[in-house]
Amino acid sequence: MGMDYRKLKIYSKPLLIFSTLLLILILMPGISREIGGAKRWFRFFSLNFQPSEFAQIAMIVYIAEFISRKKTLTDDFWHGFIPVIAILGFVVFLILMQPDLGTVVALSIVVIVMMYISGLDLRYVFSLFLLAMPVLFILIFSVPYRRIRMLTFLNPWADPEGSGFQLIQSQIALGSGGIFGVGLGMSKEKLLYLPAAHTDFIFSIIGEELGFLGVIATITLFFLFLYYGFKIAYSVKDSFGHYLSFGLVLLITLKALINMGVSCALLPTKGLPLPFISYGGSSLIFDMISVALLLNIAKSGD
Repeated sequence: MGMDYRKLKIYSKPLLIFSTLLLILILMPGISREIGGAKRWFRFFSLNFQPSEFAQIAMIVYIAEFISRKKTLTDDFWHGFIPVIAILGFVVFLILMQPDLGTVVALSIVVIVMMYISGLDLRYVFSLFLLAMPVLFILIFSVPYRRIRMLTFLNPWADPEGSGFQLIQSQIALGSGGIFGVGLGMSKEKLLYLPAAHTDFIFSIIGEELGFLGVIATITLFFLFLYYGFKIAYSVKDSFGHYLSFGLVLLITLKALINMGVSCALLPTKGLPLPFISYGGSSLIFDMISVALLLNIAKSGD
């Protein structure tokens, strides 16, 4: 908030390079902290740091700078589209190695939408979508735990006490809340029934404790965030601030949408937190940085 956000243009490449080095470093044996088979965290004394959260911000800053600098080339296949896709591909490959497919999907969608807003030919977007579908299919069904997640999403009751337990408990939590909920802090599902109740499935606990009204209020808050974020993006005249605002707002809103969709069993299980609400360090810090940048752009963008 205390700096001119336009100075980030100068540091967009160094930020992306530094974040990429962190993503490479975390894959080295003995350096990262492994949780549930995933190597996504650095451990500093009592603090955990997830470099993919930093990489998302760095990537959005870089793409915003690239588009604002080469706006006339964004629709050029070789000089505008391919360079961005190559950089995105390298970053998401490193994130996939952790592995973290949820972050890859969210970041890829945000970058493509940013490019489309800048004037990218819709044919390129459609072609990329067609190419990505078989790759996504392979990524899901070639890895056992992802395949199980997808099959569980299609029918959680096939294994109610195993792989389907979490989704079933999530739906029970949402359903038992009714209209007004069981009361703040009175959830039963969070008492060793629903796994990850304080992180990935916090939305289900909101539904149980605050009911349908609490769920609608939460969705409304994110809708207002999207509305006012886009309002900032459309009002700023600086092209860098314009695209940066879009990217930051889309990333936070998309993560919220995926998290709520997973809790409602509308999407396969992904390890994405609910922004500003789920317990977590790196995610909360970088979501707050995103909001600070948005406020910065609204204050100083012209």
